[in-house]
Amino acid sequence: MRTRAATVIAAVVLGAAAVPGTAATAAPAGRQQDFADASVSAGVPQDVVLAVSYLESRWDTNRGLPSTSAGFGPMHLTDAAAVAPARPAATEDARGDDARPGRVEGPAAAPPALATAALQTLDRAAALTGVDKTVLRGDARVNIRGGAALLASYQRDLGAPGGADSDPAAWYGAVARYSGADTADAAAQFADEVYATMREGADRVTDDGQRVTLAARSSVRPQTSWLSRLGLRHVARPDGLECPVELPCEWIPAPYEDLGGGDYGNHDLSDRPARQRVQYIVIHDTEATYDTTIGLVQDPAYVSWNYTIRSADGHVAQHVKTKDVAWHAGNWYVNATSVGIEHEGFAAEGAWYTEAMYRSSAKLVRYLAGRLGIPLDRNHIIGHDNVPGTVPSGVRGMHWDPGPYWDWDHYLDLMHAPIRSTGSAHTGLVTIDPAYDANRPAYTGCTAAGVTCPDHGSSQLILHTAPSATSPLLVDIGLHPDGSASTMALSDHGSRVATGQTYAVAGREGDWTAIWYLGQKGWFYNPPAAPTAKWTTGLVAVPKRDTAPVYGRAYPEQSAYPAGVPYQAITPLQYTFAAGQRYAVGNIVQGEYYRAVTLDGSSPGDWTVIRGNTWYAQIQFGHRLMYVNLADVQLLPSPIGAP
Repeated sequence: MRTRAATVIAAVVLGAAAVPGTAATAAPAGRQQDFADASVSAGVPQDVVLAVSYLESRWDTNRGLPSTSAGFGPMHLTDAAAVAPARPAATEDARGDDARPGRVEGPAAAPPALATAALQTLDRAAALTGVDKTVLRGDARVNIRGGAALLASYQRDLGAPGGADSDPAAWYGAVARYSGADTADAAAQFADEVYATMREGADRVTDDGQRVTLAARSSVRPQTSWLSRLGLRHVARPDGLECPVELPCEWIPAPYEDLGGGDYGNHDLSDRPARQRVQYIVIHDTEATYDTTIGLVQDPAYVSWNYTIRSADGHVAQHVKTKDVAWHAGNWYVNATSVGIEHEGFAAEGAWYTEAMYRSSAKLVRYLAGRLGIPLDRNHIIGHDNVPGTVPSGVRGMHWDPGPYWDWDHYLDLMHAPIRSTGSAHTGLVTIDPAYDANRPAYTGCTAAGVTCPDHGSSQLILHTAPSATSPLLVDIGLHPDGSASTMALSDHGSRVATGQTYAVAGREGDWTAIWYLGQKGWFYNPPAAPTAKWTTGLVAVPKRDTAPVYGRAYPEQSAYPAGVPYQAITPLQYTFAAGQRYAVGNIVQGEYYRAVTLDGSSPGDWTVIRGNTWYAQIQFGHRLMYVNLADVQLLPSPIGAP
């Protein structure tokens, strides 16, 4: 949603990351032993502690950094007092429609106090263990102990049987409470996922190199009756709610109201997919707390999106029907053909997103993709940072969420759409796929401009002008009109590629691979022994003449517009697609424009889709997708003429 992240108290973040005695040094016996010790000391079955931790953090430490909901460590102990979110003003026009005045997301009022028990579990863990909060945040071994102590206390509060050797099935109520959910369905969803993990088992190497295993317990069947003792509220699921039945979901509608003076908000009515095909699902982060975000989407003078997902427990709220058009992407062509999903979090300060939120989001996206016929690939499941500006002047103001810390590889795996190699080094296309935990670019600007961000895994690779890590970064003239090179600022994606994006190969030299990117050759480190991308096949676009214009939207030609409907110009962006270059094709689309400028559809041509005879190829031109007129390019199989 927002282009810049919230302000975090730097001393807290850096202090937590620098606490001595992190798990790698304080627990020579390994993380597995840490879970075993915590199980015994707190009197909680080890499988319960392991499975809860997996659903929170996948057992990672995240270098002591807070999650997007202020959770720390493998057990996601929350300390909202450590994070002070703020919402800076944005410059992107959320509508992205030249036919009417822009709707820019302004700064919101100060968020509500973050004092709920769910957002401050670190305090109770500190009281239960007698350990200082700073140590609980930064020391993985102690953090696990604190989380186990919380579980034990919840079990005691319920009057349920406890002990390290007790039946894990009897811990359902305590696990549900650990989610922090305030609704019964959300708490149950969290607990059900924990027990599904217990039944299936898990095994992985954590972000700090610790192997942890949870042996499968296929026979465990949780005693779900304990849930009723938590006294949580029950949320109605009205007819027409567009969520999979297994997801906790509620209807919190965005208003559709007349604001006077011809203005209205905060979305447009339509009849998709009957009227217009939905092609994209756009992934955003909120840059605000869940409660603040829910308040904003209910403001008719603000902007809108289709869904919001809460970080702590994966709870989903729907605001705009998928048949209607929300104002979320900053590009009207994309808005009219997409569904927007906001995820509670901050693209910088909250360096990681919870497993509970990833899982809910993946289920929701898979459900929507099935209903709407959207392919589960990165040409159609895109980040807000992949949406192009509509005209040259708007390129710099486009948002860059969900940011480089969103784990696209894991997300695609959860959607059962993993990245696979379909080619070889000679087939001409490459799909970006670095190992998230091992890939740690030195970004700047998380806490202050120019200050190096804390070390953390990333889904993005850095491009260079030559096959050398010391060579300059590429130039993105849309972000840097003066022609200066891109930077390592977190918000500057002008020389970066992300997991799942496919590019045309421009060359290979040693351990380096070059791709065509914004009219340049961009080199990334891709050693055969530890590849950061997968070879693939497909179509590429090449210019028919010296150059081919690239566009930020796929609009029809002027002759397609009926009388009384103003023509929406097809304006080339400032980039150059020259002869000799090639770009991966992700989609073929007909030029179309959804006309919607009044509350009641009374304007000439309103609530209609204007289609022309112009067809476009969607190409991966830079970090953002763009479009080229099919009349200006040839489409060729990628092996032909490949380097």
